Amino acid sequence: LYTAPDSCEGRCGEPLSEGDECHCHAECGRHHSCCEDYARHCQPGGFSRSRDSITDQELLELSEQLYGLDHNKARPSDVAINPQHRAAPGETGLQQDLSPQPLYRYVNEELFSKPTYSSFIKLLDNYQRATGREEEVTVEELREQENFLEEVMGTELMKKLFAFLHEKNRYSSEQEFLEDLKEMWFGLYSRGDGEQDSSGFEHVFSGEVKKGKVSGFHNWIRFYLLEKQGIVNYLSHNFDGPWDTFPDVLGLQFSWDGFHKEVGSAFIGSSPEFEFGLYTLCFLARPGRACHLSLGGHSLSIQTYPWTKSTYGSGRRFIATAYVMSP
Repeated sequence: LYTAPDSCEGRCGEPLSEGDECHCHAECGRHHSCCEDYARHCQPGGFSRSRDSITDQELLELSEQLYGLDHNKARPSDVAINPQHRAAPGETGLQQDLSPQPLYRYVNEELFSKPTYSSFIKLLDNYQRATGREEEVTVEELREQENFLEEVMGTELMKKLFAFLHEKNRYSSEQEFLEDLKEMWFGLYSRGDGEQDSSGFEHVFSGEVKKGKVSGFHNWIRFYLLEKQGIVNYLSHNFDGPWDTFPDVLGLQFSWDGFHKEVGSAFIGSSPEFEFGLYTLCFLARPGRACHLSLGGHSLSIQTYPWTKSTYGSGRRFIATAYVMSP
């Protein structure tokens, strides 16, 4: 049961929002704003039941629960960052190094020996970063994908997410959820001229270069490892979240082998399963729209977009991008 911005599939009874392309609330008829498939899905006997929609309140409550279940996140003593220069709105596109020191002062690399971290890190070098270049997936890389998914699905955090989605009739079994995660995140599609050159995982976590600019690349572990090698150069930040523990949120500017990222964003100090789980939740619940969550009593939003030019299964969408929004 995927939701889509222009469909009522999985959205019946969802609150009216001006930001939505069309609506699936019982009042939409009066406002002449119903999605075309409102009657098919939401009228009596329709495919999607209103009790299976995911409410804004449920997203706030579930995200707090997932935040509490991120047992593998960094402790305050595990990570020390040095944000340095805070860029004004007019400075984010300057491509100037306004922060001469690295972003990361210290990371306790013992974190990376935890199973979800180590299996995640093995995936990062599986991709050609340039769009337009066909990805060649080896048997070993497929095994690494399976291993990562197996490790994250073994965590309390992902089991809680599955239980919620199961209750909402999105998936009938954990195996069905696992298979769909594999497709939505690792399934290949073309950002170029027909080459199978991209996937949601590559874009969000590993990063890509498109038309001379960094595209995606929203992961703190990837950033730290490349900065340590001298491949990434931190320039400045435009947002530092209000959290006094991890995961924190940082909006940042950087260059990757000379390719510029004008405004990026990343959770800092979160486990791979935490990001993977939150992005998945928001992609299923609010694709193409802001997904409003709560972490440790602080509000934040995640934006996801589905890839609209190709599908898998019975019309399901791949993940085009997902990132935490920085004001």
